[in-house]
Amino acid sequence: MNTVTEFKRLKPSAASQSARRAAAEKQRKVLIAGGAGFLGSRLCSRYLEYGYEVTCLDNLSTGRLCNLKQQSRNPKFTFIHHDVVNPINQKGRYDFIFNMACPASPPKYQSDPIQTMKTSIYGAFNLLDVARRSNAKILQASTSEIYGDPDVTPQTERYQGNVNTVGPRSCYDEGKRAAESIFHDHRETYGTDIRIARIFNTYGPGMDPLDGRVVSNFINQALDGQPITIYGDGSQSRSFCYLDDMVDGLITLMHTPGTHFEPINIGNPDEFTMVELANLILKKITTLSRITYSDLPEDDPKQRRPDISRAKKYLGWAPKIGLDQGLDRTIAYFKTETSQDNLSNPAVAR
Repeated sequence: MNTVTEFKRLKPSAASQSARRAAAEKQRKVLIAGGAGFLGSRLCSRYLEYGYEVTCLDNLSTGRLCNLKQQSRNPKFTFIHHDVVNPINQKGRYDFIFNMACPASPPKYQSDPIQTMKTSIYGAFNLLDVARRSNAKILQASTSEIYGDPDVTPQTERYQGNVNTVGPRSCYDEGKRAAESIFHDHRETYGTDIRIARIFNTYGPGMDPLDGRVVSNFINQALDGQPITIYGDGSQSRSFCYLDDMVDGLITLMHTPGTHFEPINIGNPDEFTMVELANLILKKITTLSRITYSDLPEDDPKQRRPDISRAKKYLGWAPKIGLDQGLDRTIAYFKTETSQDNLSNPAVAR
């Protein structure tokens, strides 16, 4: 079995078996830039389970070493503290490379917009250079944010977006758009084997409780008994994809041939308004919290829903875990995190 066919049209449940067989036949190596982050660390875990040698590269600006506690005990795991903005001069060769290296939380990527843009652009060039040296397949973690504030729904990969180039979110939105162009041009110029995943809102256990995204904000506020803050009138919508579904989609995209190197939406097409999300969380958490409203931030998208027809056609992939079930797991994780924080620091006990 070669690396081109090892994941061909496999359901995610069968992907691990195929990966283990491939790893047993020949030691595979994967480099995950941004591997200490929410998604990156789960990718590290999956590939270690499959028997791969895994190198995690992260500057820890938003990634967390606590995400890598289990992985660090595995002799096939290597951590490298490095910023992808700088050239990557590692001598190792890799079979697969994931570029997950960029903050995805609006408060965090807006806190240093120049660095965010550099991470997207310079990081793309530097990781593509490693892919070219290694003759590796490389996946760019792009984002639904490249669609901006869309005027069509659901968003297909052919939609070219409605993005403000000079707004507070443009450092991330335009940085990711530029990275997609860099990946495309690298393939056209050098024949690099690329994959582009347009990731829609992802949540689940392992999220940084302080990352500032809507799911973590609402859960934290409900657990704290604080008002749940909705920006705008709450009619704006998002589509939330559970962590395990997202990781299945990314791995399947990396290992499936026949994608024609086109960007592919990876997300859950079930759409919820912010009011619906808040009320669902309030039903699941016993709390005195109530919903309050505040002004909508500039350029905040009014609607976000993926068309995943291309993922179904090329990957045979679709999400399995709905928001109701996924929130139960995520809330349980947040309760555990809150409890551990209180035990380690009694001053913050609630």
